[in-house]
Amino acid sequence: MNTATMLSAHPAKKAIQCLPRARRFSSTPASAAVSPYKRAAQSQSQAQQASRRNVSASTKQSAQAQAATAPQRTVPSPAFNRDDQARMRDVQPLQPFRQLEMDHSFVGMKGGEIFHEMMLRQGVKHVFGYPGGAILPVFDAIYNSKHFDFILPRHEQGAGHMAEGYARATGKPGVVLVTSGPGATNVVTPMQDALMDGTPLVVFSGQVVTSALGSDAFQEADIVGISRACTKWNVMVKNIAELPRRINEAFEIATSGRPGPVLVDLPKDVTAGTLTRPIPMTSTLPNHKSAATMAARELSMKQRDTSIQRAADLINVAKKPVIYAGQGILGHPDGPRMLKELADKSQIPVTTTLQGLGGFDELDPKSLHMLGMHGSAYANMSMQEADLILALGARFDDRITGSVPRFAPAARKAADEGRGGIVHFDIMPKNINKVVQATEAVEGDVTANLGLLLPQVESRTPAQRQEWFDQISAWKERFPWAYEKEDGPDAMIKPQTVISTLSDMTADRKDDTIICTGVGQHQMWTAQHFRWRTPRSMITSGGLGTMGYGLPASIGAKVAQPNKLVIDIDGDASFLMTQTELSTAAEFNIGVKVIVLNNEEQGMVTQWQSLFYNDRFAHTHQRNPNFVKLAEAMNVPARRTTKLASLKDDLTWLIDGSGDGPAFLEVVTDQKVPVLPMVPGGSALHEFLVYDEAKEKERRRKTRERSGRLKMAAEKRTHAEASADDVQPGAERSEKQQKQNGDLKAENGDSEQHRQGE
Repeated sequence: MNTATMLSAHPAKKAIQCLPRARRFSSTPASAAVSPYKRAAQSQSQAQQASRRNVSASTKQSAQAQAATAPQRTVPSPAFNRDDQARMRDVQPLQPFRQLEMDHSFVGMKGGEIFHEMMLRQGVKHVFGYPGGAILPVFDAIYNSKHFDFILPRHEQGAGHMAEGYARATGKPGVVLVTSGPGATNVVTPMQDALMDGTPLVVFSGQVVTSALGSDAFQEADIVGISRACTKWNVMVKNIAELPRRINEAFEIATSGRPGPVLVDLPKDVTAGTLTRPIPMTSTLPNHKSAATMAARELSMKQRDTSIQRAADLINVAKKPVIYAGQGILGHPDGPRMLKELADKSQIPVTTTLQGLGGFDELDPKSLHMLGMHGSAYANMSMQEADLILALGARFDDRITGSVPRFAPAARKAADEGRGGIVHFDIMPKNINKVVQATEAVEGDVTANLGLLLPQVESRTPAQRQEWFDQISAWKERFPWAYEKEDGPDAMIKPQTVISTLSDMTADRKDDTIICTGVGQHQMWTAQHFRWRTPRSMITSGGLGTMGYGLPASIGAKVAQPNKLVIDIDGDASFLMTQTELSTAAEFNIGVKVIVLNNEEQGMVTQWQSLFYNDRFAHTHQRNPNFVKLAEAMNVPARRTTKLASLKDDLTWLIDGSGDGPAFLEVVTDQKVPVLPMVPGGSALHEFLVYDEAKEKERRRKTRERSGRLKMAAEKRTHAEASADDVQPGAERSEKQQKQNGDLKAENGDSEQHRQGE
């Protein structure tokens, strides 16, 4: 078969022959099959679209014609050229480009030298810190600097608390300089403490070089991540050009609004590098507000004026008002003065928080002293009975309110009736209505807002508040600061007596006295029995309750106020947590005076164990070192007092006779002494425990019975008394004597043996 025959017989030929009858290939897709009804709708839609195109074309031609004949603007439209240039910080459309003003002063400086220069520009006089490898470029730059003093503690936590004490005594930010890794993490507790108490703190931490970040390098820690929850703001400087700006930001943020801690992380290659080009003079801080925020703030300011007017109206109609003042009243030098002016003008009694002590003179008849869990009973009763509570710079902490649902019932009732309530002045919006619902809230600086409030408050005479003050006087007479007194000159010293005696001895120098405390029973006794008269005279850890705070904070306060008498009142357990800083005071001749109330127990915890855990004292007693020898080993003169008869003489030695340097006084006190009044957890403010002599004797008897060794304790007491004459104060005891005395104190808290054994 030839080729033609094969092709004619091939089936493909028929397929090829039918191709001309098929639809030719086109790049345009075929129309989808549609029903007659939908086809009609599509035809109508196409007609409408054609009509729109014709309208759009005519509109465009008309707009072009109008634009050609319209007068030309000399400036862009107002929407792009607003008069309020303050709202346009970052982007300014259609504005001519302006060359940024450059700062050439840092060119050629290393990072450490820039740090030194910025400390000078910020007016820093003292730095507290501890060196290490990652921060050495900075330490090398400040070596032998004549412009500020460097205080070297024995632990970075001590540096943080020293900076806190410095800040609390002056109102200026305390500066901390530590290395990376453990050096930075050791400052976490002071930063959290400062955050809760509103203390301005600027922490600079070293860091490994940027190329090693994330590689688990030696002493690397993500301190920015770690400290995010315990700082107002933190940042890592990754380029030397941004170092001056970041330092400026740190100081501004630490001191603006409610003060607090900030952290700046400094990689070693940044502090060791050299700046080779000028940097812009201006900088944008993270807390600079946008235009929308500024507009909202303006609206808030208008609302503030209205709120202040309503607050004044409530004060003017209230029959039983009370002022509840917190630390915010101390934020400005004029705060305490304005507080007194308000109290005097409207005849309002004043109670303060622990951190607000000193904001109002406690010798003023209108003073209710401290309120709260361990506050005065009459202050707590006043809060519960008042028809108006004026909260100034306070945040309604749980130690203040007690049971929130049962807090201030009279004020809440008055609010419902429109004749009172709770008026809250605070600088932090988040604190308003966080715990207690406010009838009226005034946001902003307390002192500034008091200046606006005072002219609108009507004057009242004492006679117009006579009924209210008579009720308060009755509470004061019924619930005084009572405690079990010593029954003779040889009796065990009560810790409250130490505080009240010290207060009397410094009565004529309150303006020049600063008291610091640790945390525990001694802290509450100090708040209760020392009479506070001047601002910034009480420095303690409130919100976080950091044991060991007292000694380093007092060192920082003395550095800040070298001409004032600075006394650290501490407990034995609290003191031991940071006792190594006593050698810091000795090395730099920082003249702090330290009083340790030694009862060889964790008193606040044992009080709770006694009240709520049937005297099961689980791990709350410790055998202390010889404090006198410990202090003397650090080159600090020291004494021990065990008898009431010698207490005043020893306090006189501490205050006036121990020289300009540090000094130490151990006061051996009675054990199992409760802090009263006390509002138990979950109770309302008016449901407090107060001192009752008969009940206290019964409680102490039960405590000894529950120990199960009352008879054994009596035998040990007899043996100890027989050998006590051979033991001189300050002398070393034999191992057997130490065991006997320690066992006796741990088992039943025997007062007499506690005194004799020491």
